[in-house]
Amino acid sequence: MLMIHALVHTMAGKCFPDGFIRIENGKIAEVGEMASLTPKGETMDMQGAHVYPGFIDAHTHLGMWEDGLDFEGDDGNEDTDPVTPHLRAIDAINPLDRCFGEALAAGVTTVVSGPGSANPIGGQMVAMKTCGICVDQMVVKMPVAVKMALGENPKNVYHGKNQSPVTRMATAALIREQLSKARAYLEDLQCAEDDDSDELDPPEFDMKCEALLPVLKREVPVHFHAHRADDIFTAIRLGKEFHLDFVVVHATEGHLIAEYLKQEKVAVLSGPFLSDRSKPELRNLTPKCPGILSGHGIPMAIVTDHPVIPIQYLPLCAGLAVREGMDPEQAMRAITCNPAKICKISHRVGSIEPGKDADLVVFRSNPLELSAKPEMVFVNGNRVV
Repeated sequence: MLMIHALVHTMAGKCFPDGFIRIENGKIAEVGEMASLTPKGETMDMQGAHVYPGFIDAHTHLGMWEDGLDFEGDDGNEDTDPVTPHLRAIDAINPLDRCFGEALAAGVTTVVSGPGSANPIGGQMVAMKTCGICVDQMVVKMPVAVKMALGENPKNVYHGKNQSPVTRMATAALIREQLSKARAYLEDLQCAEDDDSDELDPPEFDMKCEALLPVLKREVPVHFHAHRADDIFTAIRLGKEFHLDFVVVHATEGHLIAEYLKQEKVAVLSGPFLSDRSKPELRNLTPKCPGILSGHGIPMAIVTDHPVIPIQYLPLCAGLAVREGMDPEQAMRAITCNPAKICKISHRVGSIEPGKDADLVVFRSNPLELSAKPEMVFVNGNRVV
């Protein structure tokens, strides 16, 4: 398929006011100015419509808290054990939840979904498309991160069970303890592998430690849930101690420590901020936060934390950030190329470039306006809206 006469926002540093996009086998084969086009095959005249890469929400629980259900559809928090790195989101997500369709209708074609924040270590998150019926066929990257949580949520959950952790100290200690066990497990595995005498046996299989080996090897990042500034500092402290590749999720008080985050080169998944201050650690919540972070040059993306904010309002959140001072171009980057880079899936999605998935969203107006609605949405080159 060949799209012609489109205003192509590649989100890769170029914009083609009168451009074309050639799609072959679900991938973008070519993109450029109409003047350089050699037409062939089926064409679709976009008549000047805006074409963007499909939107990306880098922190959700899509399909794990099913829409309109209570316990029977709640599969996001295994709150019977505070340390569960071996749990996988892919085993909990219901891709037939109707919120996937609402995501597509809003132009959100890729999400990161995973466990909630009840546990200090919650499990493995997945990056996936929002179009499909079988989660295995929708995966972009699995695991894309391991979820860890600091602050109020683990305290509240386990205080009610008269079980550790009930303090921020214990939450950090449990994370530190499990990472230390995994590090020792890794050392024992390596010693057994390097033993030419065959006298050293490998350690007994430990599923929790196995799940953390890619984290210790920096093959899989950690996504730290942290709202308050002191919890963000704890995330950075743990990251340094274990040499982790990590991202801070939420960073509700990030605007108060923006210079420090810039100095420490911390990436942030900012949000949700289209919500009330429902708990004490959100008392400094403000939609100005994304613009302040972006203005300091901090790598950041805007997220909904669905179902906290319904996923179809991701562009609306970006528009609110613009209203509160964020640069409009940076806001668009915060729901396209930035989350792709932060989550290390930019080889597949996040921009309109040759070789990437043909995930595209078409607008007749500014997508950050309240009244804007996609005219068409494509996933892997197929028109789904």
